[in-house]
Amino acid sequence: MGKRSKRKQRIRPLALCIFRRGEKILVARGFDKSSGETFYRPIGGKIEFGERGGQAVAREVMEELGAEVADIAYLGALESIFVYEGKPGHEIALIFDGRFVDESLNRDDALLIGEDDNEVLYEASWQRLAAFRSEDAPLLVPTGLLELIDASNPSPSGREDRTDF
Repeated sequence: MGKRSKRKQRIRPLALCIFRRGEKILVARGFDKSSGETFYRPIGGKIEFGERGGQAVAREVMEELGAEVADIAYLGALESIFVYEGKPGHEIALIFDGRFVDESLNRDDALLIGEDDNEVLYEASWQRLAAFRSEDAPLLVPTGLLELIDASNPSPSGREDRTDF
């Protein structure tokens, strides 16, 4: 008698980057069709086997936006257990701070389209941090991200380039 194939649930390792400009951060807007909920998340992606988190951030941003990231600095890690599109998910996200080498990407009117194999993955835009603090605030993920941003040093001076995570 053959065994039925059941996909094993796994924890997904991510590396996400906080791009800041004053009181704004760059986030991609997402939508969960199952729950009808809109959410926002920093850009980045999956950490590949043998790759460090800072390297993953630089690679993902280059692959999806064609943009180079500088001054990559580790901020912390966040664990997220959630339901998306009706399916359970579990991620551990390494959060980094960074900046675009191309300063034109820091303009308010810059709408950054993340693509992979000519498929649009996300649209990212600059949003005020205050928008995520209001009573009717949109969801910012992973959970705990706003607190991590608040606890980190927003000033680029004194940051260490820590891509060894």
